[in-house]
Amino acid sequence: MTQAIGAYREVMVSPEFRELERLRFEARSNEASALLNAKRKNAMSIAKKLLSRNRPIDEIVEDTGLTRAEVEKLHNSN
Repeated sequence: MTQAIGAYREVMVSPEFRELERLRFEARSNEASALLNAKRKNAMSIAKKLLSRNRPIDEIVEDTGLTRAEVEKLHNSN
């Protein structure tokens, strides 16, 4: 058992293991960022459609999760 614990500790501090962990963390971060950006683009698209239908800004904010400032910016850019 002591040998197994020693081997585990050696692996945990090895440069190769640390690099793999760094790469895994970076990949998870990139995936989360991509999903967040896709969700935001979708919300913006929905907000534009709702604005074109003259829906109230407060309703759009509630339905999309965008801030009031973001929806007003979309509204003013049309």
